[in-house]
Amino acid sequence: MKKISLLGATGSIGLQTLDVIREHKNDFTLVALSFGTNIKEGLKIIEEFRPSLVAVKDKETYDKINIHVPHQTRVVWGIEGNVEVAIYEEATIVVNSVVGSVGLMPTLKAIEAKKDVAIANKETLVVAGHLVTEAAKVHNVKLLPIDSEHSAILQALQGENKKSIEKLIVTASGGSFRDKTRAELKGVTVNEALNHPNWSMGAKITIDSATMMNKGFEVIEAHWLFDISYDKIDVLLHKESIIHSMIQFHDGSVMAQLGTPDMKVPIQYALTYPERKVLSTKRLDLWQIGSLHFDKVNGDRFRCLHFAYESGKIGGTMPVVLNAANEIAVQAFLQGEIEFLEIETLIEHSLNRHQVEKHPSLSTILNVDKDTRLYVRSLIK
Repeated sequence: MKKISLLGATGSIGLQTLDVIREHKNDFTLVALSFGTNIKEGLKIIEEFRPSLVAVKDKETYDKINIHVPHQTRVVWGIEGNVEVAIYEEATIVVNSVVGSVGLMPTLKAIEAKKDVAIANKETLVVAGHLVTEAAKVHNVKLLPIDSEHSAILQALQGENKKSIEKLIVTASGGSFRDKTRAELKGVTVNEALNHPNWSMGAKITIDSATMMNKGFEVIEAHWLFDISYDKIDVLLHKESIIHSMIQFHDGSVMAQLGTPDMKVPIQYALTYPERKVLSTKRLDLWQIGSLHFDKVNGDRFRCLHFAYESGKIGGTMPVVLNAANEIAVQAFLQGEIEFLEIETLIEHSLNRHQVEKHPSLSTILNVDKDTRLYVRSLIK
């Protein structure tokens, strides 16, 4: 029986993780969870799973739900509450599905507590990949990717020698605007941007998919997860999202992992790794699909992907700036404060002004993150 702490229980990945737990009640139990301010959904989850510990975003949410939870459930709040869920003594694995750099500290603390971490929080590895991977080595814990792309690579690597890798090929749907030119992106709406053709995801990650920043983050994640240089990581447009990623080996062979676009598959694989269990999900019928399509990525069209590659190669604090600027810019777009293409502009300004520190400590990362957010907000105002 694996005992799970789930960070971000009411989000897209969190809810699908609960589906996996429901399907395998004899294998998994939910002992602790966190969520933000979605009280209605949060209380439903607490009532069903009866976790011992729950963390919420703020004191206001705490006050509203504390009187409604079962007596055996303890409720905490704030950043410290997220950390408390991550290090909860009973848990044997932590699923980190929160959005944003707020996921960094719980990940580090979970690793220090010798918990394996199934990670869907991209920003953790983007802003502090060197700290996270080093901590995982020191404490001998597993970092198990939940992203479908990295899960595909992990699956294709089973039984293979990593030294035989020639390159990783990360596939990309292209997002909501994959068929639009840059000229056609002027004036696009939030609702249009949130209309992803293949995946059902949260708002922030859906916008990141539309800008291709999401894929840029995945390139940086792949660098850290699989210890491979950026010049050996390619991105390939694949609009059907059937092939989730590929590995090309130095003998010319290519290993690919295929499946329908269903996040429960990589979630369950992270929880059962390296074993597999039966999962109730739609099976892939290639004869129905008929054909698969692939295209090269145009760096001039998808500038955020270019920013991510360059930031990753520069390293140090540059990816911290990339992520912080993107978080604030995407939030501003979702709130109607800026146009879609201004997301790129704000990120570019932030990257251009930054003086890189090559081997940042955690405190330096947090300071750069804070400074960048203030700078981008000042540009928006």
